[in-house]
Amino acid sequence: MRFLVAAATTALLLTGCAPVQSGPAPEGGDERAGQLRVWLFDEVNRAPKEAVVARAVAEFEAAHEGVTVDVQHIQVASRAERFKAAFSDPASAPDVAEFGNTDLAGYVAGGGFAPLDLGDWPDAADLAPRIAETGEVDGQLYGLPWYVGVRALYYRTDVFRELDLQPPATLADLAPTARAIRAARPDLLGISAGGKYTYGALPFLWAAGGDVARERDGRHTSALTTPESLAGLRRYTELLADDICPPAQCAANGGDASVEAFRAGKAAMVIGGDFNRKSVDDSTAGGKYAVVPLPGETAGSIAPAFAGGNLLGVLKGTRRRTLATEFVQLLGGKRYQREMFDAMGNLPTFTDVQAEVAAANPALEPFTRTLEAGTRFVPATPDWAKVDAQGVLPTLIQEVATGAKGLDAAAADAAARMNDAFGS
Repeated sequence: MRFLVAAATTALLLTGCAPVQSGPAPEGGDERAGQLRVWLFDEVNRAPKEAVVARAVAEFEAAHEGVTVDVQHIQVASRAERFKAAFSDPASAPDVAEFGNTDLAGYVAGGGFAPLDLGDWPDAADLAPRIAETGEVDGQLYGLPWYVGVRALYYRTDVFRELDLQPPATLADLAPTARAIRAARPDLLGISAGGKYTYGALPFLWAAGGDVARERDGRHTSALTTPESLAGLRRYTELLADDICPPAQCAANGGDASVEAFRAGKAAMVIGGDFNRKSVDDSTAGGKYAVVPLPGETAGSIAPAFAGGNLLGVLKGTRRRTLATEFVQLLGGKRYQREMFDAMGNLPTFTDVQAEVAAANPALEPFTRTLEAGTRFVPATPDWAKVDAQGVLPTLIQEVATGAKGLDAAAADAAARMNDAFGS
């Protein structure tokens, strides 16, 4: 989410929450008049988002006589409690809501959201397929991807020029490059990594051919102890070392803190999102950095990025299903996604709109190339919220970084905890 929302925009971005334990909401009706209630996430700087939404609301109300739209902004941190209450009491629930794609499976299991029927809506044909999958559970669409967030490699052009270095061509080149920078410039972190930066670490796992979990016959089991997964985890934890990013300084950092070190001029590289770009432009690093896709295992390849982002969905208990769906299509459609990009920097989820904004904004090219190369997602199961809430992956990374456990032992313990959460 914008946990992705500035991951900072920050989100998404994108942290999980405790699973929703509530009974399914009763089916609603289909009234064509009255008040449509909408929940959207609050933002650090809400005014630009509010202005775009206000235009969409005005257009919708003008096109629907007798209909008003009430928009409420809810805090990301309290979303679990708010949605749990809404799912239990449809009378107090919204008709339409914004929510993070990592929360989707849990919310659907809690009976909160209705399948989203886009019918013959023309915009749907241009939804990027891998992004559309982040709004699906068991092949059924429940949320329209409103924006997507992916990460790439930011690096300080002045430092690389000073040390006559080139951006890493493969993931294997990343640690040696970072180590050389810190040796020559001990005032800098070679790369700002983080022990709690799950979405920065996952591309290393995926690029090595590993995965978080496997699904068979509807059941998930951990895949953290496979040779491929261990290789990817080893590659990432290598960055959390005194000669690159000292564990005492970096092991407790998540994505926001990792990017902040780069913004503050304390790091030569960082894995940052498209949603971080504007804040970096306004920082100490502004005008002295460039971005390239995070490389994969071979030269010319791109590591799969986590597809973070937020969705728009229709609550299962709504009494205005058609109106709610039409509002999702308007606010989440191409025109207002483009306006949200202009206002907030949110990367659109439609391939043609992505191409349009990339052509007008060359700085987006590393992120759109990353999207085109293919993204990945966390396991689509409500049990993922338990895994996330328990900090299974960050604990693994931190144990290895601090020397509390070896990688094999830490991965085995993490896999056992994950399988407990999965009920495997």
